[in-house]
Formats: sequence, C-alpha cells, structure tokens
Amino acid sequence: MRNRLVPVLAAAAIFIPMVFSHSCANTTQAPTGGAKDTIPPVIKSVLPASGITGVPLKGFKIVMKFDEYCVVKNQQNILLSPPQNKPPTVKVKGKSIEVSFEDEFIPSTTYSLSFDQAIADNNEGNLLPGFTYVFSTGDSIDSMYITGTVLDSKKMEPVNGATVLLYKDHSDSAVLKGKPFAAAKTDSWGYFSIAYIKDTSYRLYAVNDQNNNSYYDPDAEMIAFLDSAVIPVHKVVDSLPELMKYEAKDTALCLARKSEYTLVMFKEKPVKQFVEKAERKAEKNGYVKFFAPNVWIDSLWIAGYEADHLITEFNSERDSLAFWVNDRRPAPDTLHLFVSYRKTDSGTGQLVPDLEHLPLVLLDKDGKPVKKKLHQRLEKKDTTCVFTSTAEPEKVEYKGIIFQFQKPIIEQNFKKFSFVYRNAKQKEFPVPFHFEADSTNLLKYVLWPDSPFQQGMDYYLKVPQKAFKDMDGWYSDSLDIKFSLPNRDNESSLVLCMTGVESRYYIEVLDENMRNLIRDFLIETDGEYEIFYLKEGKYKVRITEDKNRNGKVDTGSLLEHRQPEKVRFYEQDGVKDIKIAPNSEVRQELDIKMIFAK
Repeated sequence: MRNRLVPVLAAAAIFIPMVFSHSCANTTQAPTGGAKDTIPPVIKSVLPASGITGVPLKGFKIVMKFDEYCVVKNQQNILLSPPQNKPPTVKVKGKSIEVSFEDEFIPSTTYSLSFDQAIADNNEGNLLPGFTYVFSTGDSIDSMYITGTVLDSKKMEPVNGATVLLYKDHSDSAVLKGKPFAAAKTDSWGYFSIAYIKDTSYRLYAVNDQNNNSYYDPDAEMIAFLDSAVIPVHKVVDSLPELMKYEAKDTALCLARKSEYTLVMFKEKPVKQFVEKAERKAEKNGYVKFFAPNVWIDSLWIAGYEADHLITEFNSERDSLAFWVNDRRPAPDTLHLFVSYRKTDSGTGQLVPDLEHLPLVLLDKDGKPVKKKLHQRLEKKDTTCVFTSTAEPEKVEYKGIIFQFQKPIIEQNFKKFSFVYRNAKQKEFPVPFHFEADSTNLLKYVLWPDSPFQQGMDYYLKVPQKAFKDMDGWYSDSLDIKFSLPNRDNESSLVLCMTGVESRYYIEVLDENMRNLIRDFLIETDGEYEIFYLKEGKYKVRITEDKNRNGKVDTGSLLEHRQPEKVRFYEQDGVKDIKIAPNSEVRQELDIKMIFAK
C-alpha cells in the first residue's frame, strides 16, 4: 500500500491513517543510527478537499500538509489539466505546500492537478509516487478516463515524461498552436491515464514537451499521434489500478494496468527552411547546412570564380551541400559564397526566393582565423593526392575495400593495381576486381573482387604511384594493403532463419546497447542470413518494414497523417537479447509475419 496513492484525495483520506500511521517518526528523540528512512512523505491533510466543485475562477489555493518537511524536487512533474499559459505556483511553507494559480480558470470545467514524482522529503529525498487533486469550476466533476502507452519509434521502448494531450479540436493544426482540453505525463513505463474528462470525441497526441508549454514545437520536439478519434468508454471508480500512482519498481502492479492505446513517438523531418550553418573546412572546401531536407536551390556561386570551377555534392537527405573550389590559384582569406534558394517566410510559412551572402573564413581549432604566411613551407600532404584505404577483415566481405579521398579526384588508373591472394603454400593467384563510386559520397570508392573472398587466405593489394590525381593536380603515393579473412571456425556466427516475409524489410543487427551497428541488410523473401565474426556478447535484431522500398528507416509526418515505418525487435519471452557464446553458431528462427502481428 505504501507504493500507491488513490487518485482522489477525498478517498485517500480514508486510507492514509491506516497505511502510514505506523511509519511516522518520533521527532522528540535524537537519531539512533538505525535503518535509513526509505518511506516517502505522508499527506496529513489537504484543504480544500479534493473533489470540490464551484471553485472560483480566480484566487483559488490548495494547501497540502505533510508529516515532515518536504521539497519540490521536480517542478515540471506538477501538471494542471487542462493546462494554463502559466504553470501553477508552488511554495513550500514549513511542512506544508501551497499551490496557487495565476491564470483565470475556464467556467464549468473539471481540472486535475497531478503530482508525479514531484515532492520529496527534505532529509533522504524519498519521492512521493504521486497523487491527483481534482476540482471543478462547475457544479459537477467529469467522470470519464482513457489510458495508454507511449513508445519510442526506434527502440520501441517506453518514453518516460512524455506529455500526452487530448484535443476536442480535430484539425491537424490544433496541436501546433492551441492548448489541449486535457493533459497527462507518462511514467517510466511509458504509461499514462487521463481522467476526469467529458464523454466526447478527442484527438490524442504525445510530445516530449521540452519547453513545458503543452503544445507541439516541430522544430525541436518529438511527437506521436493516433490515426483515429478517441471516445472514452470507462468511468472513474475509486481504487482503479489504471488510476493509481505506483513506484516504477513495482513491476507486477505496473504491468497489470490496462492500456487502451499505443502511441509511437518520432522526430519529424523539419519543414521550416533556412540556412542553419555554413563552414569552411579547408582552403578550398566547405559546406552549407540547411535546416530542412530537400532544399530548393536556384543557384550557388563564389565571388571571383567561374561556375565550372565549383564541384558540389548533396548528402542523401539533401539538407547539406558540400563544395570544392577547383582552381589552382591560392584561395583568398575569405570565400564569399552566395546561395539563391527557397526560404520559409516567417509571416506566411511559404517558401519564397531568397539570396544569402555567406562570407567564409578558414578557422583554426580554437575558432580563430588562420593567418596565411607569405613564404609558407609546403609539407608533403600539401603536394600529394591524399587518401586512406580501409580493409577490415571481419567486414570486408560485405563492405569491400574502401578508398576515402581528401579532395575530389579527376583521374584514376585502376588497371595498374595488383590484387592477389596467397594460399597455404604461398602460391599467388590474381584476384579480378572492379571499382564502384559511392553514389552519395564523391570522395569515396569501393573495390570489390569479382568472386567472393576466401576464408583464411592472405590478400595483397598494391596501389601504384600516381594511381589518382586530385582536383589540384597532385598525384597519389603508392600504398600496399595486406589483410586476411578470419577463419570462421574460430569465430562465432548468428544465423537468422527468416520466414513469413511478405514485404520488404530492413534488418539491423545491433550490439547490446544499440549503439553500434554490426550488420544491416534488406530481405524480400524467406531465407537464411548468416552474420559471421561475432564476438562473445549480447546482440539485438531490429526489423523495419520498408514500405517505400528506399532501404532506410523513414520517420512519420503529422500533417501528412503518416506514421513512422513500423519497427519491431526479435524477442523471446520479453527479452530482446540474443546471447552469443565463444566459438559458437546460434540459429534463430524469426517469423516476420508473427512479429509484426503483435
């Protein structure tokens, strides 16, 4: 009973003496060095009592008396529903907390004031799990409620502290500019209940309300929405588990609550368009970062250079444009970049033509302008086509041998490369190969063998001198690359046996903390997919339904009524981790249709 508090304090008054009376400390005795106090503060009285009606529109105050000195630890967790422009004012006075309201209430409206993990005792910081105080400016208390859960779209894990919003206004723009009819916060289980609401039709949203203004800021916040309207069907009843405030550690009690709706929270791609940042990365190289993707550029030029002296490349989202000045002359201290593009008008919200002048100065690591020396001594890197080459033994089979250049190249001679492998008897065999330019990075090329790599073999790649020439006319040095594919018998592997594949799916194998991508691939049919060279540990498999067949995870859109692409994880008895032992092969059955049916 200590881990819960019934939602209406009028009812709570019946239970509080029974539950907490034996835990009150004798304040007349000195501390004895006994067990640490782990009991949250106890509410002794609330004036006026919860459930009061006919509350005046101005000047209303609530006084809560506790059995010990308390502090307001998390002000943002004190939520008035419906919210006002100004949050409630909370003052600590001795063992009491006084709540007042600056804004005027709405006539004939039921309000609920929630304290979730907001108040703690002064000594040990034990948090009161929470309670809800209810009052009305009319002559009755609204009696309906709804429940639900908010999940993160990428991890499909509960979102703690999300603000859930109910609107009577069903228009798409309501959550962007108006206050909701009712609001609530999710707990650490992502669970929410919105109680004491009217029996009518609503639109349901959730946002990570960073500025606590109780509506959605698309430039900075995440959002979740339900596709259909919500009509509450349940009435508030004393001691309902769904309306209790439990401590997060009470797993059984928290999981026993019924959740009517599931909201999946995502970050929208920005819509407002403007130049977010422009930076010069090197003497003849820089980039322009736009706030929103798919920027509409009419023209771009640098003062003093012809148009054909500029090399440009967009990233895959088309929200960043890199540029290089393809000119042998030394670049000036300041590159004057001009961008003619479509910018969002602050008044109308429409895209309008705009011209921006972006003076770009080369800065050092301390942010100070780099001063050119009249007789600067050139280093080898200044007169060489610089590149790096990567051939990771555990990844080369599906990533290839990667060549990354510092500047765009204008000539390449792959035919002079020597690529061979040696067997156990040190006999060499030529490896036919081909190069592929990366479609999203003009500085990147990948070398692939024409036939699969062979396990346990030593591979040798010789890159001759002058194989590449960059835009400044400098040639590359020679390079020798050696690598060996690990013997699969000495490594662990994971075999994913996919069935029930009725669409196209993007599969990701991640480490235990989902910070590192181990392997990713696309599937369209049933089959077995083996991931080699795994270390001992735990891994997760994330599956995304690739409906638009673009090979990546797409977010949702509020105004387009588009939910983010469905994401699921492989789970066994509620556990997402797949354990990999040393020198083992783990076979895992994945019924994709069944996974997405949940």
